[in-house]
Amino acid sequence: MRVITQQALGGPEVLTIVDAPEPQPLPTEVLVRVKAIGLNPLEARLRAGEFPLIGKPPFVLGWDISGVVDEAPQTWRFRPGDEVFGMPLFPRAASAYAEVVSAPALHLARKPASLSHVEASALPVVGLTAWQGLVDLGGVTAGDRVLVHGGGGGVGHVAIQIAKALGAYVIVTAGGGKREFVEGLGADEVIDYSTADFAEAIRDIDVVLDTIGGDTVERSLGVLRPGGHLVTAVAEEDSELAATFEAAGMCFSGIAVDPDPVALQGLVELVEQGRLRVHVQETFPFERVADAHRLLDAGHLQGKLVLTV
Repeated sequence: MRVITQQALGGPEVLTIVDAPEPQPLPTEVLVRVKAIGLNPLEARLRAGEFPLIGKPPFVLGWDISGVVDEAPQTWRFRPGDEVFGMPLFPRAASAYAEVVSAPALHLARKPASLSHVEASALPVVGLTAWQGLVDLGGVTAGDRVLVHGGGGGVGHVAIQIAKALGAYVIVTAGGGKREFVEGLGADEVIDYSTADFAEAIRDIDVVLDTIGGDTVERSLGVLRPGGHLVTAVAEEDSELAATFEAAGMCFSGIAVDPDPVALQGLVELVEQGRLRVHVQETFPFERVADAHRLLDAGHLQGKLVLTV
């Protein structure tokens, strides 16, 4: 099989395609013939050495996959021919930039028929992050006022739809060029961060979901209602910031996404109900992974990027 690996840290040019032996599934694992691979900004940071999560090169990046089960030797969950998707093993290396991946069956779900492999591969990391942030940590319920920072991005655009499905009133920060996009996903209010300051525009927010980091997190303190909750996917290890929120009587949680079969099935149900769709900005063939990473490096994406295999 072919895999995309790197021998050194650096720019997109360090990503190279090589031949490698196919992995051998362990008991309770399945072998997946990959059809599409979702790309995430974290992978660009790992490639460049900004975030040492999976050790030193050589390594194979990637977690988001959608494909077809080829072997399922010792699990009852799937059979050969099943179409599946998921985010196996995170934060351990899943080596998903590959034509074949061995993954724990528990970390996968059956692909909804209404999603293509491209769309399904774009969903797990961002969908599980949004679900765990809003449902498990934020405890969002009907009538809550939810603020999503970065509503046009990967996590943000899924979070809007999950929050709406929970019955929340959703306010979004996004660039002006993404207003129509996020409104189409259900955003009730859109604050263009290039022309307005969200910290002055809104109050009495029950839950803030942050995907931006920096001073956006600290300035979100003033928009929360007493006892409100900020959940961040960026500054999750900032203990000083957590102490500031707690001293003000607010809740502060960091979300480090993990494989979650219950949440993954929850995403499947929302898709099947027509309440959740994933937006793919652009697809790239496997061989053009460096071009895809250049877009990741540039940032300001609308939804996700995907490699097709």
